[in-house]
Amino acid sequence: MNIHALLVNRFSEALQKMGVENAPIPVSRSARPEFGEYQFNGAMALAKQLRQKPRDIAEKIVEIVELDDVSSKLEVAGPGFINIHLSDEWLASQCEISLADPRLDIAKSDEQNIVVDYSSPNLAKEMHVGHLRTTIIGDAVVKVLEFLGHKVIRQNHMGDWGTQFGMLLAHLSDKLQEEVAETALSDLEDFYREAKVRFDDEEGFADRAREYVVKLQGGDKQCLALWEKFIDVSITHSEEVYKKLNVSLTRSDIMGESAYNSDLANVIADLKAKGIAVEDQGAQVVFIPELADKEGNPAVYIVQKSGGGYLYATTDLAAMRYRSGKLNADRTLILTDARQALHFKQTEIVGRKAGFMLETQTYEHCPFGMMLGSDGKPFKTRTGGTVKLVELLDEAIERAGKLIAERDNDLSEDELNEVAYKVGIGAVKYADLSKNRTTDYMFNWDSMLSFEGNTAPYLQYAYTRVKSLFRKAGVDMASMSVDITLVEKQEHALAVLLLQFEEVISMVSREATPHILCTYLYDVASAFMTFYEACPMLKDGIEPTTRDSRLALSALVANTLEKGLTLLGIETLEKM
Repeated sequence: MNIHALLVNRFSEALQKMGVENAPIPVSRSARPEFGEYQFNGAMALAKQLRQKPRDIAEKIVEIVELDDVSSKLEVAGPGFINIHLSDEWLASQCEISLADPRLDIAKSDEQNIVVDYSSPNLAKEMHVGHLRTTIIGDAVVKVLEFLGHKVIRQNHMGDWGTQFGMLLAHLSDKLQEEVAETALSDLEDFYREAKVRFDDEEGFADRAREYVVKLQGGDKQCLALWEKFIDVSITHSEEVYKKLNVSLTRSDIMGESAYNSDLANVIADLKAKGIAVEDQGAQVVFIPELADKEGNPAVYIVQKSGGGYLYATTDLAAMRYRSGKLNADRTLILTDARQALHFKQTEIVGRKAGFMLETQTYEHCPFGMMLGSDGKPFKTRTGGTVKLVELLDEAIERAGKLIAERDNDLSEDELNEVAYKVGIGAVKYADLSKNRTTDYMFNWDSMLSFEGNTAPYLQYAYTRVKSLFRKAGVDMASMSVDITLVEKQEHALAVLLLQFEEVISMVSREATPHILCTYLYDVASAFMTFYEACPMLKDGIEPTTRDSRLALSALVANTLEKGLTLLGIETLEKM
């Protein structure tokens, strides 16, 4: 149920009856409960068109709008606001419908083809903390879009090409004389470091590395075979991280930089033929007046180096053309850190000028901020090195295990290990997802693993508390099918919140902002705790119909928390 959409439709119909066409329908949630749950704020904007006082217009709308089945009261306030108070009976009936539906009565959207470009590790190195945000934010957005019925095409734009591979392949070629690829590449960071030292210090090695680049780009069979071994082992490292993170990316989603290699010359030829790219100091350059500096100098976007080499710009243009033309993407979402915002803005301008996308197709860069350490600087090891992502996740599981073991519990060793894994991984993911993706955030073990506040452990615990309630009641939560009645204000408030789930999901799908879903789930868990304290269920003297109604509302809370956390890629637990 999308309450906002329903109200917009009803007010739109009322305005049409008044002879008003194509007017905006500003319906928003009320800031305070005494003003109802929603407000219509469009009367003032219509005053000039209708030549009437806003308050008179609002009163006329109240007379015409058909909301008797939804609202208990409509009232005109101030200069022409219409406050909408939702009725307990309608809310209860909608909660019953949601409880009976595995989708929680959330409608599917009109299907679109949506490409989501995320994770994108460099296969020359192991995944590090810098890949965390793109991977988990991207995966949450993908899951929401798929839940709403869209066809989502994951594109893991892995860095699997470029000059550094000449250095790596030369080193691998030497290592394979004594050991197999899996052993040689067991630690990618060490392997990369060894190759870099040889490149910088060993006589003749840099020349060999450059020869390997030429061979690789020229399609040399032996060189390609080495490259494929390197890529295979590297991808296996990434797959282990994805599995541990409960991320849905697979090997089949990989569309690395190398996939576009055969089209790069065509991209340059097209840009030159259309007069978009011009030669400047031997390079092929696009000048972008739309992004000129204060002196009026256009932005410079290099698409081919003077020596003939290609850049990220060339590959991203080829990717744009492939996704728009071959994959028929209605939307393309690209999740990278905010430092690349200018690059993708330039790419979109150039690509659209070149006709690589249709006007109806969107190209949406979804930037995110950085993960910072306690010193406010980019998150590093104590020695200043890059933190491997797998090591961070292992530490999260270990810390969670110690915290759970310290709490009163009756968990077996296997159960404790399962809880530690789900709480630890969930904590890391939620700490990131719950922050507005456009801002930096500070990594803090204590706050993310806390069982209080807006954290994954708090939400996971709220879910297990509902499950525990049903165990104590001896009732099967999955089979709850009773009439819900809302009497207390806490019941009313919880019902309203539960029925706003679809609005939240729709907003996440439009804006690629999972933190909105996190905030909503925290509000649901908090409202449940308030409801639980004020509205007893299992105490002596509670009428069976009242008990069952409140249990049904609790079941809808559990279903909502489980669905929301699943969309975020966070697992729930039966007990903690």
